[in-house]
Amino acid sequence: MPFIPHTDADVQKMLDTIGASDIDALFDEIPAHLRAAPLTQVPDARSEMALMQLMNKRAAQDAVDLCFIGAGAYEHHIPAAVWDIASRGEFMTAYTPYQAEASQGTLQLVYEYQSMMVALTGLDISNASLYDGASAVAEAVLMAVRANRKSKSKRVLVAGTVHPHYRAAVNAIVGNQDIQLVELPFASDSLVVDPAGLAVHEGEDYAALIIAQPNFFGSLEDVNTLTDWAHQHNMLVIGVVNPTSLALLAAPGEWGATGADIAVGEGQPLGIPLSSGGPYFGFICCKEAFVRQMPGRIIGCTVDLEGKVGYTLTLQAREQHIRRSKATSNICTNQGLMVTAATIYMSLLGNEGLAQVAQASHINSVTLREKLHEISGVAVLPQQSVFHEFVIQTEKPARLVLEHMESKGLLGGLELEGYFPELPNGILVCATETKQPADLDRYVTVLQQAIKELEAVSC
Repeated sequence: MPFIPHTDADVQKMLDTIGASDIDALFDEIPAHLRAAPLTQVPDARSEMALMQLMNKRAAQDAVDLCFIGAGAYEHHIPAAVWDIASRGEFMTAYTPYQAEASQGTLQLVYEYQSMMVALTGLDISNASLYDGASAVAEAVLMAVRANRKSKSKRVLVAGTVHPHYRAAVNAIVGNQDIQLVELPFASDSLVVDPAGLAVHEGEDYAALIIAQPNFFGSLEDVNTLTDWAHQHNMLVIGVVNPTSLALLAAPGEWGATGADIAVGEGQPLGIPLSSGGPYFGFICCKEAFVRQMPGRIIGCTVDLEGKVGYTLTLQAREQHIRRSKATSNICTNQGLMVTAATIYMSLLGNEGLAQVAQASHINSVTLREKLHEISGVAVLPQQSVFHEFVIQTEKPARLVLEHMESKGLLGGLELEGYFPELPNGILVCATETKQPADLDRYVTVLQQAIKELEAVSC
């Protein structure tokens, strides 16, 4: 079968049959302002050999000894058994389990995954995953606007400490649905939501408040105060969380007096390797009161007429099983293979193992942070509490510092100024459990060398 099965003659014959002048006529009902502009940045076609050479060069860019970049994608040790099991044919080739009688294994695994996510988040219901953490936040916003019957607003408050990529993705997804995101400022010294910024919004109608814990900078927000404040003003609370951190930190379901209403996040830390940007998967959990507004699939456990345990898709009327106009989401998915790996990862580590990973990551980050206090030309920002990321500022341009460190085989962190102009020469640094004491010492040495060499050049 050819790669493109329809010839120009085939296409013209179909158009003639239905009475359309050309392909564009099939989409004339779509307003011009909603149509995508021409793709001007798509590179010229290449041969298979040239394409493989290009991809090998790009893959080689990841070949560094040490990585201290976090910012939503984290390097954790993944036991070999995780992907040995996930790569079995039964999991690797499994498709959407529409036929429950033929998909009991897949359904059971996803049911176990949902059970683990409920335990981590402290909420009642988990779905069977979304594309990634960013789209999960967008789905939570849409869900909150639908579910909050105390609000007539299509406005949502979002902390400025939520991942900038997440905020951009949410804007892209909900912006054309007349939903407005209003940003809460953060204190540039402590890198948490500025409590003074809350008073401005008292008495206004918002459907929800989005807060991150830990936030993008690694700081720990006062989620109890923020959650209670939002509930007092008839907002639902959406918590954006790192699943690894939940082994140590209070679960979203325990925030404030009554807990967050929805919890979302990126599942990549749970057994998914860093692989040049993906694939990842998003998770979303909520209180039972909002389950009918939750996008994606939910797996239920029941018994048959003989008393045998069985698993099946439930509450399916929320996506493609009914008219699109009635669905809660039309972009929801089940990142099945990634969820499989995450389920195996959590099963192997258990509560204690995941807590050890989180604890070791925190200790390494705090240890490195203390070491950097001693380096001339580096300022460690006074964040009160952090999980496994923190922010430093360098006297020399952060871009040049990071380029120098990369030339020594070490990715030193993420430059922040492009996202947050109020943090000139800021660098977000992450240290997980994969870092040994010698790795932390090497970071200090390489950073010192970078600053000294840049000083020498400027003299």
